[in-house]
Amino acid sequence: MRLLRWMDNGLLRQQGHLFGWSPVLFAVGISLYFGVRFEAGIALYAGATVALLACLGLVRLCPDGLRALPIGLALVLAGGLVAGVRAHSVAAPVLDFRYYGPVEGRVIEIDRSASDAVRLTLDRVVLEDMSPARTPARVRLSLHGQQGYVTPEPGQTLILTGHLSPPAGPVEPDGFDFRRMAWFEGLGAVGYTRTPVLLARPAEDGAAGLAIYRVRVAISRWVQTALPDERGAFAAAIMTGDRSAMGQEVLEDLRASNLAHLLAISGLHMGLLTGFVFLVMRNALLLWPGFTLRHPAKKVAAFCALVVAAGYYAMSGGNVATERAFIMVSVMLVAVMLDRRALTIRAVAIAALIVLVLRPEALSGPGFQMSFAATTALVAVFGFLRRFDMDWLPRRLRPALGVVLSSLIAGLATAPISAAHFNQVSHYGLLANVLSVPVMGTLVMPAAVLAAVLAPVGLSGIGLWLMGLGIRWILFIADWVSGLEGAVGHVHSPAPPVLGLLAFGALVIVLWQGRWRLAGLGPAALAGVLWLTTERPVLLIADSGALIGVMGDQGRALSKPRGDGFAARAWLENDGGPVAQAQAFERPGLSIEGRRQEVRLGSAHLVAVRGKMALADVVDCDGADILVSNQQARPGRSCTVLDIATLRDSGAIAGYLRDGELQLVSVRDRTGERLWNSRRAREVARLAWR
Repeated sequence: MRLLRWMDNGLLRQQGHLFGWSPVLFAVGISLYFGVRFEAGIALYAGATVALLACLGLVRLCPDGLRALPIGLALVLAGGLVAGVRAHSVAAPVLDFRYYGPVEGRVIEIDRSASDAVRLTLDRVVLEDMSPARTPARVRLSLHGQQGYVTPEPGQTLILTGHLSPPAGPVEPDGFDFRRMAWFEGLGAVGYTRTPVLLARPAEDGAAGLAIYRVRVAISRWVQTALPDERGAFAAAIMTGDRSAMGQEVLEDLRASNLAHLLAISGLHMGLLTGFVFLVMRNALLLWPGFTLRHPAKKVAAFCALVVAAGYYAMSGGNVATERAFIMVSVMLVAVMLDRRALTIRAVAIAALIVLVLRPEALSGPGFQMSFAATTALVAVFGFLRRFDMDWLPRRLRPALGVVLSSLIAGLATAPISAAHFNQVSHYGLLANVLSVPVMGTLVMPAAVLAAVLAPVGLSGIGLWLMGLGIRWILFIADWVSGLEGAVGHVHSPAPPVLGLLAFGALVIVLWQGRWRLAGLGPAALAGVLWLTTERPVLLIADSGALIGVMGDQGRALSKPRGDGFAARAWLENDGGPVAQAQAFERPGLSIEGRRQEVRLGSAHLVAVRGKMALADVVDCDGADILVSNQQARPGRSCTVLDIATLRDSGAIAGYLRDGELQLVSVRDRTGERLWNSRRAREVARLAWR
């Protein structure tokens, strides 16, 4: 009873500040849904719904302070339910074998792959001898070989001969799960073609959902024609979200200087655009006394900025990052129209809740995490600084100090998240942002608005020319900073709990009121210790069975100099030592003889072979404890066999040394059977939800 009274008093002291915890608890429920190793049935969803209603019923029975407890539990349950409903609502067929043959589909997106090849996303897919019920709703293909017989445009129906396969799972346990991301994007297969793409039917005029995309493509090409080289590609990216013209070298410079966020249409762009429109409209209305005497100029300006934001959101393609930015800006502009303070923790919490309800899968993505980490930190720090008298600071220096401070705060808030996801730290990122973000806000974005306003009268070139000046400066800074000695550092991937602990500790410091907020330093410090002590696998085996990696004194040694390049690159990046695959192949650690590799790890002797002939030469297991092959091995061998059939079911495998014994962990051990990675789970769910 005394404990309950103490909790009641403690929560009462937090009244007015607890709403900020709403998206946090909702996110906990989402994390629980994605973290379990099984797919919940209808009975579990029904039980969770009953429990949620019971929690809401308990609210009236609890003392004022303790009401937060059933509400918090209800939010956790709601997060799990929303995530489950979302996962089932996007269900679509997934290819479960490797397909080679004719592919027909309508172009709905054009971008570029990591290898800089043109990549098409198709819907209305038709595959040879495959029923519509089994055909993926969407497929994504990279175009290789001789092309040019048709220029892909949105709405065209194309035919080609392609290689398709199911979306790939993580390249190692606890790695990035592309298969899950593809499930929520509706992608049922990915692949490539080396044959010419041909036009089956021209674009359908006015097709719903593609009209705006055609306008985007037209604007992108217009901008790239008006602004040559990378300036036009950069301008097209920030105006329409089309990055297909960006060169890989420039992208690497932007990443190394921590300026890649300037390309993504996110909170920065939406904030700069709407802020500029709001400022211009408000000042213009103030010049019209008759209007301002009868109408609130500030609210009208906020409404105009909201309309522009909606148009920008539609024009950018409405991807997740832009959707998140639009929601956040909309919440703040509506707050202005309702005479509320725009930049508050409550506004950020509302925006986060809306995003998580619409796209719960965004929680695990770096975009969501970095965006809300930066915004929350900025609101908290500037809210704290408002308590102090800043009149001593010269007025002319305040904007410059604000830019430096904003870049520093946002950089510190997002640095751990960026390092965890991308294994890279830009040591001079603050310098690059201080030199570039002001130009983005005062020249590039206003010039983009000017170009749009002058376009109907044929004078858009003035705005685009001004944009080009600012973009040239940004690209110069990116090239200069990325070329500085020691510009980029690399870190190994943290253990899965690290980011969660770090976020919880930071949120306690920001959201909790009183001295107990310092308790958040504990989880944050623990996260740092766990990150530093995270153990990388001593052995990694790709799900193809054709590549293995062994950790040695000089870093991870790979079993071949080329092939399985995506897995090889990801392993080396996650180790914190991204080198060329050929260089990792030269490292000591593996005994390699043709298509056969051997290594002893602790008490375990591993033999890996590639190809049918190499497997046929293996007698039983040749004395090995573990046999790895990219072919299907005959049954009855005396060792642990990890052949292609086994690996397709288990996914990639990691090995850890424990007291001299090699312990193997597979992707399936970590993920279990879920909708996005198991045909059996999808069939069971389909029958249960009938």
